[in-house]
Amino acid sequence: MTAWTAEDLSTIGNAEELRISSLRPDGTMRPYVTIWVVRAGDDIYIRSAYGPKNPWFVRAQASGAGRIRAGGVERDVTFAEPAADAHAAIDAAYHAKYDRYGPRIVGTVIAPPIAMTASDSGSLAACQIVSLSITTKEYRL
Repeated sequence: MTAWTAEDLSTIGNAEELRISSLRPDGTMRPYVTIWVVRAGDDIYIRSAYGPKNPWFVRAQASGAGRIRAGGVERDVTFAEPAADAHAAIDAAYHAKYDRYGPRIVGTVIAPPIAMTASDSGSLAACQIVSLSITTKEYRL
């Protein structure tokens, strides 16, 4: 994996929306879905409006890989849960970027603190608001 370039971070972070496609098990890409995107520090994050059952989010989380397009940048990427201590910065980034749309709309991706709980089987269960961290896999020329 390679880190984002400063130019990519700026371009993607400033884009109003991002188009995301997850990888199918057969290696082909799913159709793109348009969502909001934020930059917090040197990382790019996306969230599922209305919780973890949103179909695009389920597919992205399951595949762990896909492709994004934003602001003229297109990259193959991986998806992973962000560090637990990243959520406050992600919330702040969503507020700074999208509050002009009003609390009802921004509230679909901002909520009380995220709670991750371990079930008896040891798997994690996410409560309401869920995030994915996006990491670039390669650079396309």
